[in-house]
Amino acid sequence: MSVPNVRAETRHLPRYRADIGGGTLMLPESRKVASLLLQGLPAGAWQKAIEVENVLQKTSPAGAKRIASLIRARLETMTDDLWLLARDGDRDIAMQAIFAASIKHSALLGDFIDIVVRERFRGFHNDLPKTSWAEYLDICRSRDPEMPVWKDSTAKKLGEHVYRILSEVHVLADRKSYRLRKMTVRREVKDNLQGHGERYVLRCLEALE
Repeated sequence: MSVPNVRAETRHLPRYRADIGGGTLMLPESRKVASLLLQGLPAGAWQKAIEVENVLQKTSPAGAKRIASLIRARLETMTDDLWLLARDGDRDIAMQAIFAASIKHSALLGDFIDIVVRERFRGFHNDLPKTSWAEYLDICRSRDPEMPVWKDSTAKKLGEHVYRILSEVHVLADRKSYRLRKMTVRREVKDNLQGHGERYVLRCLEALE
C-alpha cells in the first residue's frame, strides 16, 4: 500500500485527531447551520438560534451546541459559495458539499480515502473490510508520531463514523457487506473546489470516481 508523505510544515500539530468523532454528515442540521452562517449572525444571535430557538431540533441545549460547533467548524473550512451548495443544493449536491468540507476538516477522514479507499479501487477490490480501519490507524501512527493515543472504544467509534459517512455518500453501497462502488462527483461541487484551489479535497474525491 503506497503511503504519501506528510508535509513537514504540518508536523507541529497532530495531523490525526478525533475531529470526526462528533457525528456523521448530518444533512438536515448542516443545511440549517449553513443558513445561519450565510446570515452572518453575531455571537449572541447564533447562541440564541442554537440554544434557545433550537433550530437543530435537539433534545438539549448542550447537544445542540456540540453538533452546531462541529458542523460550523467543518463548513468554515470552505467559502460561502460552498455553504450555498450545502443549503440550497439537491440532496446529492448538498451531501457532497458537506462531505468535501468534512474531508478538509478531518485528515483522519481524508487520508483514509486518499490512501486506503484509493488502494482498494486501484486493486480492483469490491469491498472495504472493517479490518482496513485498524490497519489504517497503524499507518497514521507511523506517519504522525504526535497522533493521540485513543482507547480501543474511541478508535472503533471513529471508524464507525467514517464508514457511515462513506455510506451516506453511497461509496459504501451496503454497510453490512462493506461493498464499494464508485462515486460521481457533481459538477457544481467539483467546479467550486477547483475554483478555490482545493487540491487535497479534489484528490480525495477523485479517488472515489
